[in-house]
Amino acid sequence: MKRKHVSIIGVPMDLGQMRRGVDMGPSAIRYGGLQERLTNLGWTVQDHGDILVDMRENAESSTAGNLKNLSSVVTASELLAQKTDETIADDSFPLVLGGDHSIALGTLAGVAKKQKNLGVIWYDAHGDLNTADTSPSGNIHGMPLAASLGFGDPALTNIGGFSPKIKPENVVIIGARDLDDGERKLIKETGIKVFTMHEIDRLGMTTVMKETIEYLRERTEYVHLSLDLDGLDPTEAPGVGTPVAGGLSYRESHLAMEMLEESGIITSAEFVEVNPILDEKNKTGAAAVALIASLLGEKLL
Repeated sequence: MKRKHVSIIGVPMDLGQMRRGVDMGPSAIRYGGLQERLTNLGWTVQDHGDILVDMRENAESSTAGNLKNLSSVVTASELLAQKTDETIADDSFPLVLGGDHSIALGTLAGVAKKQKNLGVIWYDAHGDLNTADTSPSGNIHGMPLAASLGFGDPALTNIGGFSPKIKPENVVIIGARDLDDGERKLIKETGIKVFTMHEIDRLGMTTVMKETIEYLRERTEYVHLSLDLDGLDPTEAPGVGTPVAGGLSYRESHLAMEMLEESGIITSAEFVEVNPILDEKNKTGAAAVALIASLLGEKLL
């Protein structure tokens, strides 16, 4: 994380799931004072605005089989992949704001295009490892990690023109506590490293982050952080579409971000699933801003 230029890219996506409001997530995070916070940390900040995303009413016809709003999600993902790739080419740190977690399809396609041997930290209550065949809902926000690994419908796996974007052995999932049967099977088959809430409770966040950093540092050259705010407990982040009780605390999450900043391994990041309609006075948007600030160098002293 040696760059001191950060490029903010908003993705007002609400098509990867069925609850309205998450398309306002980028605005809620910006409203929480993100740019000022990062500027005060010494970063040169350029906000590129939002990627164009179809309105839900215009996307309904794009549903294909068990994949809801497929063509509209793919179109937006291709635009995001291109913008993320351009950001890296400009030697700027890509900071992507969601939107639902389907946006990771585009982010990872853009990041992985030039950054080979990419590592990924998936900070989330869910695995997002479903495919059209295993998904109970058909919601694409539950599929981006699987698709980025090369599993699933070709329309999703080939975003950016190549597949896979990442290798299973280069992925670490942190905070998982709600996995579908198909996701459990894929984890076991591929050997993806997962720290569920059980492991975090037993080991503590310090040990989990140390092991994660050492694991990825040995295997990868670049590391992308994909942080879903539902990784936090709903009491800490109520404004998310798929809350799961028993999650990570606000302080544990800050510690994780602080340790990642100290390690210097993070080369890109996205923060997703902030839904201001479900939030309490932008509590979740403010939490996202605070975690981003910790990731990018803010310290208590």
